[in-house]
Amino acid sequence: MNDFLQYWEHIPSAHRVLILMGGMIIFWLIEGYYPLFSFSFKRYRHAGVNLVFLACTLVLNIIFGYTTIIVCNWVTAHQFGLLYLFDMPVWIKIIIALFFLDFFGQYAPHYLMHKIKWMWKFHMIHHSDTKVDVTTGTRHHPGEWLFREASTVIGVLVLGVPVGYYFLYRSVAGFFTHFTHANIRVPLWLDKPFSWIFVSPNMHKVHHHFKRPYTDTNFANIFSLWDRLFDTFAYEDPRNLTYGLDVLEGRDDENIGYQFRIPFDKTIKTDY
Repeated sequence: MNDFLQYWEHIPSAHRVLILMGGMIIFWLIEGYYPLFSFSFKRYRHAGVNLVFLACTLVLNIIFGYTTIIVCNWVTAHQFGLLYLFDMPVWIKIIIALFFLDFFGQYAPHYLMHKIKWMWKFHMIHHSDTKVDVTTGTRHHPGEWLFREASTVIGVLVLGVPVGYYFLYRSVAGFFTHFTHANIRVPLWLDKPFSWIFVSPNMHKVHHHFKRPYTDTNFANIFSLWDRLFDTFAYEDPRNLTYGLDVLEGRDDENIGYQFRIPFDKTIKTDY
């Protein structure tokens, strides 16, 4: 276990990028053979548009990500946070950290972005994709990244998360992001039991339905237990879903300039 934690505490940046991009490439290849939907679109162009948003996120992560690392190191040095209040095996601490970081880093900010109008305008870019696939998981306006990371820092402070736990969480969260957005066929008999505890591909696809109430469900990224706990869980056969947003023109989902302007475009009406 010590070697495991040492690896994540000192994981090279190249390994982090490899985990992020490797998972995306693997699921992107699987989509080509076992697609859930056979979209009529240019896959390389669609991926290129979404990767522009990923590039912006990576730049922000380089600039502001050190803040999170500094906070991780501070709570470790001062043994500050809930994880230090109880004596328990390391593996239990890791599970607890992953579980609650999913709340602070994903569920809570995601829920707020669906309830607060000015935050929702930033999150609309993610939902505007009418051809959801693995690259959609990287499609976030830079402003949205700031919301999520600020909430994650709060979680690190409350829990007392060491930097190794944080990097492990980021990798697990990245895997689930790729897995749940991927345009792959997962049998209901396998997907539904998986969704009892974890976020499954079919479960998350419900969140990308083009109109409410489904749009306002399934906010977690790793553990579906958060949605079950707060009564925001929903399940539907993905073949009955339509991607996008009913307040946007679907034809503009690959117009990068238009997408970046959405948060500041007052002509776009929304009920949030």
